[in-house]
Amino acid sequence: MAAEGLIPALDGLHVDLIGDGVGIRDGFLAPVAVRRLVDCMRTRRERGDFRPARIGGAARPQRRDDIRGDSTCWLDEPLFDAERELLAAVEDLRLHLNREAFLGLFDHELHYACYPPGSGYARHVDQPQGRSLRRVSLIVYLNEEWHPGSAGELRVFDESGYRDIEPVAGRLVCFLTSGREHAVLPTRVERLSISGWLRCRPADTEPVSAIRVSRIE
Repeated sequence: MAAEGLIPALDGLHVDLIGDGVGIRDGFLAPVAVRRLVDCMRTRRERGDFRPARIGGAARPQRRDDIRGDSTCWLDEPLFDAERELLAAVEDLRLHLNREAFLGLFDHELHYACYPPGSGYARHVDQPQGRSLRRVSLIVYLNEEWHPGSAGELRVFDESGYRDIEPVAGRLVCFLTSGREHAVLPTRVERLSISGWLRCRPADTEPVSAIRVSRIE
């Protein structure tokens, strides 16, 4: 049973994810869950848990506000109750995708992301060198008062162009990580989310494309 305020809006998500590589579900978090996570995030920020996000990987990390302007905080112990409930919902997501799409997802890594007004994240992929274990990228939005004029959309690129996804509170967005270019458009208001990845085991080297074909057949 889902924790209070968490809605398991997963039916058919695997079909979207396998079909075009992107799945979106509104109501993954109910408003009460969003509010509790925003409170957790602000507590963490007040006590200094957030750090400016950097690019370049572990070998040469650097801060480039012109490329990426958010600050992040990993969801590590000790966790608040609302964060544990979110992780339980993400675990349900992992099990759903393994059961329905055979993606071989083993664990996850998640962090808060806070973009101040005027910031964004330039076009990029989520599998830099040395991060090939990431198989599914996911974002859960915490923007309680977002409206179209707020900007900060997620832009997801594909062969035919791109699509912009609004960062509405409670919305889950997930996509197959490998090769998927995306960006965060500059936001006009503070933009809040929890982002991360569902990962495969280190020994699992089967390409996602092969998994997609076998599932569709």
